[in-house]
Amino acid sequence: MPAFTIKELTIPTSIDGAGWTDFARAVGVGNTVEAITYGTTDLAYTAEEQLPHFHNRFEPRRVLVARLRGEIVGRGVYETLAGDDSDTAWVNIEVLPAHRGAGIGKALADGIEALVRADPKAKIIAYIGVQDAAGERLTAPTGFGSVPLRNRDVKFLLARGYSFEQVERMSRLALPVAGLDSLVASASAASGPDYRVITWHGRTPERWQSDLAMLGTRMSTDAPTAGLEEPEDVWTVERIIEADDRMQVSGLDRLVTAIEYVPTNSLVGFTVLAVPPSTSRAVA
Repeated sequence: MPAFTIKELTIPTSIDGAGWTDFARAVGVGNTVEAITYGTTDLAYTAEEQLPHFHNRFEPRRVLVARLRGEIVGRGVYETLAGDDSDTAWVNIEVLPAHRGAGIGKALADGIEALVRADPKAKIIAYIGVQDAAGERLTAPTGFGSVPLRNRDVKFLLARGYSFEQVERMSRLALPVAGLDSLVASASAASGPDYRVITWHGRTPERWQSDLAMLGTRMSTDAPTAGLEEPEDVWTVERIIEADDRMQVSGLDRLVTAIEYVPTNSLVGFTVLAVPPSTSRAVA
């Protein structure tokens, strides 16, 4: 089999900038692998939509790509948080099915983990999609759920010294939702007059920027993560504004539904949805 190469990807500054073709190909590899793993393209985003998020100074990313005969057939993504006190890295390795079993995944993982050690970071977290299958199960020691022990990705990570912590479940809701108005009315009646629903598209209104930053920070540690011990990810008004900028450049509409606690005029909960321009695509 011809030799493959591993090299860091140049992240283009624009869709017509240097490195765009390779970036788009690497995004395509990720979308292809995830579609096979999850059994749907609902989570796929175009390279144009993803590019602004690879220039997020608060969540720096680096990408390694594997090439075979000049074609990108695999990628490894390394992400961390800005700041000298950040001790955690998030990684992901994806190789096209036709090129698995040739050592490409191992080489990408070696390269990504070398970046982690060079920073250096104290901990690596990997969130991966796992296709369910019959047979022996690996049960989460904390949290909820299990994965098939014979799954290729599960065996790969275990062999490299990773430990399994918890399962995240994604749900899919078909639209329109029958009886939605009555469901909203029932929820409003149950919560009482002290709580009010607020929604907005696109940029965050100035009066809610500080509240949304506080909630974003809290969600980084309040959400259950079993024994992963996710680090605090501090959000500021400046970061909210830049996130709004990136979403606008990406072409995705940002729909926020928040809950205001009326007695204090402050937000106490929120949900963010990324709405693609095409109605045939899923909202995530």
